[in-house]
Amino acid sequence: MHGPRVLFVSQTGVMSGAEYVLASLTEGWAGASAFLLEGGPLEDVLRKNGLSVEVAPAGAQLGAIRRDQSLLKALPLVLRLQRLVLAIIRAARRHDIVYANSQKAFLLSALASHFFRRPLVWHLHDIMDERHFGRKQRLIQIALANRRAASVIVPSKAAADAFVAAGGRRDLVRVVPNGIALAPPPALSREALGLPPGPLVGVFSRLAPWKGQHVVIEALKACPGIRCILVGSALFGEDAYRDRLLAMVAEQGLSERVTFLGQRSDVPTLMQAVDAVIHPSVDPEPFGLTLVEAMLAGTPVIATDAGASAEILAGGQAGTLVPPGDAAALAGALRGFFDDPAPSRQKAALARERVGAVYGIARMRETVLGLVAAVQAGRRP
Repeated sequence: MHGPRVLFVSQTGVMSGAEYVLASLTEGWAGASAFLLEGGPLEDVLRKNGLSVEVAPAGAQLGAIRRDQSLLKALPLVLRLQRLVLAIIRAARRHDIVYANSQKAFLLSALASHFFRRPLVWHLHDIMDERHFGRKQRLIQIALANRRAASVIVPSKAAADAFVAAGGRRDLVRVVPNGIALAPPPALSREALGLPPGPLVGVFSRLAPWKGQHVVIEALKACPGIRCILVGSALFGEDAYRDRLLAMVAEQGLSERVTFLGQRSDVPTLMQAVDAVIHPSVDPEPFGLTLVEAMLAGTPVIATDAGASAEILAGGQAGTLVPPGDAAALAGALRGFFDDPAPSRQKAALARERVGAVYGIARMRETVLGLVAAVQAGRRP
């Protein structure tokens, strides 16, 4: 894939949703480089993709800035990290475009953009609202976007609407759905995967309060005989929530029915092995990559109607939608599914077709490359 010389700036080296998207996007992107504010597994992935990668030595300190924290309170830290801005300036001057992956990367790139004079693209992977970001932080991010970004790429209409509602310019925003490889792995039996027999559902997400695993545990109390696997770990200082989940399972006598599998590299295979995938976020999702992966696996999906979930599931035609944070509604959906799975399996068949038509990785790459080329040429993408 040929195009402008792009410098991809990423805020963390930990592999989570935004980082998986970046890894998929950059595969085969000739002439591209990456500047990582923190080291981690993403560094190796990007090198395998053929990118030249530079890791900022002071980047690990960025973890001290929470996404819901006022950036004014974090200003002393940002000032101490001014050498990061200088490093981005030096790296940017060797490229045609700077492409900031998520919000901390964009903040520093936007500050640096006053000096490197290259077009700046922001790939925003978040819902810009009060549930995820402090008011002053939103104001600063949006002001920088309106002044410094040539384009803002978001994965869903829900994310686009939130950006505009926060004060962002609508003419900057382009919706590019996240893409996945369209060839699912060979299926393995539950026995081979070490999974139990009988009714089994799975939740595939990092362990975080807004991801809603606690709602699933509450729902399981009203669903005797249904087992659940929780796949994911506490990645960004959310260990207290993980401990809370473990305590809930023990206190409610669910230790035999709820299994914590931690971070796994075989998520698509595990998705094929469960009866249904639950996506229980209690706050709006900007996208929901695990939803698309489950749809590709052909596994029925039960998701909360928050953010992009309804958009991805075609308003409920490609999966079952329940209110966010409602354990009783989720329990009812689970019981209904196992009582009569046929309607959900019909939806799953439609979902699989929808993934092929809308959410392929080649489509995402082609669209982003076209947007970047338009920005380089000075056109409105």
